[in-house]
Amino acid sequence: MKKMMINLLSPIINIPTPTSISFMWNFGSLLMICLMNQILTGLFLAFHYKTDINLAFQSIINMNRNINFGWLIHLLHANGGSMFFISMYIHISRGIYMNSFNLKMTWTIGVLLLLITMMTAFVGYVLPWGQMSFWGAKLITNLLSAIPYLGNSIVIWIWGGFSINNATLTRFFSIHFILPFFIMFLTLIHLYYLHLTGSNNLLGINSNFNKIYFSPYFIIKDLIELIMFLWMFMILTLIFPYLLNDHNNFISANPMVTPNHIQPELYFLFSYSILRAIPNKLGGVMALLMSILILMIMPLLNKKKFLSNKFYPMNKLLFWIFIKTFFILTWIGMQPVETPYIMINQISTFNYFMFFILNPLINKKWDKLI
Repeated sequence: MKKMMINLLSPIINIPTPTSISFMWNFGSLLMICLMNQILTGLFLAFHYKTDINLAFQSIINMNRNINFGWLIHLLHANGGSMFFISMYIHISRGIYMNSFNLKMTWTIGVLLLLITMMTAFVGYVLPWGQMSFWGAKLITNLLSAIPYLGNSIVIWIWGGFSINNATLTRFFSIHFILPFFIMFLTLIHLYYLHLTGSNNLLGINSNFNKIYFSPYFIIKDLIELIMFLWMFMILTLIFPYLLNDHNNFISANPMVTPNHIQPELYFLFSYSILRAIPNKLGGVMALLMSILILMIMPLLNKKKFLSNKFYPMNKLLFWIFIKTFFILTWIGMQPVETPYIMINQISTFNYFMFFILNPLINKKWDKLI
């Protein structure tokens, strides 16, 4: 048994790892911890959840009040989703800064993981059947009606009727339950391709002659960051449990009363802002999709002598402007659609997409100087 465990873990323990990588490379392992948390807590929540529009909201209340530690499992799952996306965005940001997208297969599967995780989180947000859950589902699913000719038929097919009903909730619950296992499968493929090529490093150069074993050096580093992550996660869950929740979701869904301001979860606000920045419905949907899919074309546009931004000062500046733009878009998503927010939103959306155009152009000019 001991030999079998060693054989299974040896590819992880003995993997050659660049000596120059920092704690920013630890977010991949944190994402695996987050995924395990979501699957385990979600499984226990599924035992008591009722896929019925008349019982779903009450079943959540019943979990929190009457099931042993149901409140803790629910909060770990709800806040775990937020921590999952925060870690994922930091992981992707590090990949952009360090040009990890040049590991093409690893990057492409990573973007697919982001898309599927966003879809899983969206259908999961509908399940509590609060006001924001219902109207958020209605808003996002209605976007599909912008598809020429087939749009309305697709919306009715997804709803399972002419409005959001029991069939919709059952389908969303099934999708939310099944997709995490598909995410786990894609994660293993993501790791497989990462182990084929090896990790990028802080210097952005070929470090085949400057590597050490993953264990024990990087395991210790991962454990230190894991302790810090769990500390912040527990503070959020036990001291500020509803900090990231929308107050409208504490009200049972009512199709006859529309909230003053419909908005998705915190981690979707940047894409939601990009959607609202385009006056045309189909144009907004296309911009929403491109806000994520544009990551797919980064390996095709960016060619560098060095894989890191360490030697590209203009790219560093552009990257931090991009991060600032991301936070502005997140903030704008919380604001009503009125002046001056409309103008700020459109400028920020323009800046968001310009990053992906300017970054490779600056690379080419800077490479000539190097």
